[in-house]
Amino acid sequence: MSTQFFSKLSQNYIELLKDDEYYDITIEVGEDPNVKIFRAHMNILCYRSPYLRRILASNKKNKDNVLAHVKLPNISPEIFQIIIEYIYGGILSLNERDTSDFLKILIAADELHLQELIDYLQKYLIDNKSVWIEQHFGFTQKISSKSNNFLELQEFCTNLMAQFPEKIFKSFDFTSLSEKSLISLIKMDDLQMKEIEVWEHVLEWGLAQNHTLNTNNPDPNDWSDDDFKKMKNTLQHCLPSIRLFSLSSEEFLKIRPYKKLLNNQLYEDIINSHMNPSVGPTDKNIVLPRNIKTERFICSKIVDLVLVSAVSKWIDKAVIIINGKFDHVRELYLPYKFELLLRGSRDGFTPKKFHELCDGKSNTVTFIKIKEIEEIIGGYNPLTWESSNTKGKSKDSFIFSFKNKNIKDAIFSNIQDTAEYAVCYCRTDGPIFGRDIVIRTSNESTNYNDVRYKKDYYEKRIRDTDDKFQIEDYEVFKIMKK
Repeated sequence: MSTQFFSKLSQNYIELLKDDEYYDITIEVGEDPNVKIFRAHMNILCYRSPYLRRILASNKKNKDNVLAHVKLPNISPEIFQIIIEYIYGGILSLNERDTSDFLKILIAADELHLQELIDYLQKYLIDNKSVWIEQHFGFTQKISSKSNNFLELQEFCTNLMAQFPEKIFKSFDFTSLSEKSLISLIKMDDLQMKEIEVWEHVLEWGLAQNHTLNTNNPDPNDWSDDDFKKMKNTLQHCLPSIRLFSLSSEEFLKIRPYKKLLNNQLYEDIINSHMNPSVGPTDKNIVLPRNIKTERFICSKIVDLVLVSAVSKWIDKAVIIINGKFDHVRELYLPYKFELLLRGSRDGFTPKKFHELCDGKSNTVTFIKIKEIEEIIGGYNPLTWESSNTKGKSKDSFIFSFKNKNIKDAIFSNIQDTAEYAVCYCRTDGPIFGRDIVIRTSNESTNYNDVRYKKDYYEKRIRDTDDKFQIEDYEVFKIMKK
C-alpha cells in the first residue's frame, strides 16, 4: 500500500523557497529598471528545469565559496515569481491574472524547458480562452509561432484563420505571418476562402516581404525580370499550395499578369483546361477544391453546395458544362448568400404561412423535396411573391430538377418567350411556377393537398411523370450577392 501526501510536501517546498538560510544560488531576472534577485536551491532547479540544469552544470559554486548566479533577462520578475512557485510547489497561481500573462508564462516555460507547464497552458488557453484569443489574434498568433513546442496553439490559430478568414484577417496584419504559418494555412482543405482570395492574400504577403517592390512598383505590368525573380523566390514554397485549377476563367484572368511567377507547364495546363474542359487533366495529382462549409452560404436540410452552385450559375446565365473532365477540380460557383425565408418542416405547409413569410420578397429560390424518392424540384422567381389573384411575367424565371442530388442528372428549364406568365399568385397557393409546378389547397390555413407537375409554360420537361406527388419538405430562400 502506498499513501501520497503531496499537499504537505508542496507546502514545505514553498516554505523552503521563502527561507533565506539554505539557498545556494541566486537568479537575476528581468532588465533595468525592472530587475529582481531570487534565492533558490541548485538541486531543485536542476531536477525541475532541463535548461537550468544545463546552465548550472558549468556554473557551480567555486572554491572561493561564491554563490552560483544565473541571469534570465527575457523573463519579468512578476512572471518568474509564478514560474518559481510552480517549480518548487507544483502550484500554478493564475487567479485574477490577465490572459496575456498566460502567454508570457508560456514563453518563460518554453525558455526553461518546462514541458508539463507548456502542455497545460496551451490546453487551458484553447479550452477556456478561445474568445480572448480571437479578440487578440495577432498577439496570440505571433507568440504561438515562436516555438515548435507550441504546436497545439499554432494549430488552433491556423484552424481559427481557416474557419473565419474574413474576420481574423481584418483583426491583425496577416502579412506578419511567418512563411511556415502561411503555408500551413493555405494547405488546409477546410480553409473557408475562395481560391482567388487565397491567391490575392498570398500575393499581398509576398509584396509585404519585398518592401521596395511593394512601395515603388506594385503593378506587375511594370515589373522587370529581376522583380519577378525576387517575387518568385519569395513565394516558391507558397505557390504550390494554391489550387489554381479551381479558378474560373474570369478569375484566372487576374492571374495572367503574374504569369512569370508560375511554372510554364503549369500555366499552359491551366489555360488548356479552360479552353477545352472535355479533355482530362494531364497531372493526376491536382488537388481538389477546398471543403467550403454549407452553412456559410445556405441553411438547408434539402440541398448541398453542389446543387446551390448549379442553381447560382443558371441565375447568372453562367455556362454549365455537364460531364466536363475538369468539373471535379473546379471551385463551386457561390456568389450568393441564400437567406432562409421558409421551411415547411419548421413553419408549416400552408399557403397562409408561405405568404406571411415570403410575400414582398424578390429574387427567391424554392427547393421542393418529393416524398419517398430522392428527387428535388424547384424554381427561381426574380419577382416578388404576392397574395393577389394575378400573374407575374419574367423572362429570367426557370425551374429545375435534381435526381439523387446528382448534378449530372440536373435539368434546367427556362420560361418560354411566349409564356403568359412565369409565376402565379393566389391566397390559397404556395409557390407556383407557370402551370408547371403547382402547389395549392382549398383553404389558406390548411396543408397543401394539390401538388403536381406538368410541362406547360417552361421549355423543358423536368419530370418523367405528370402524376401528383407529396411534399416531404420545401424551402424558400432569398438570394443576395455576397
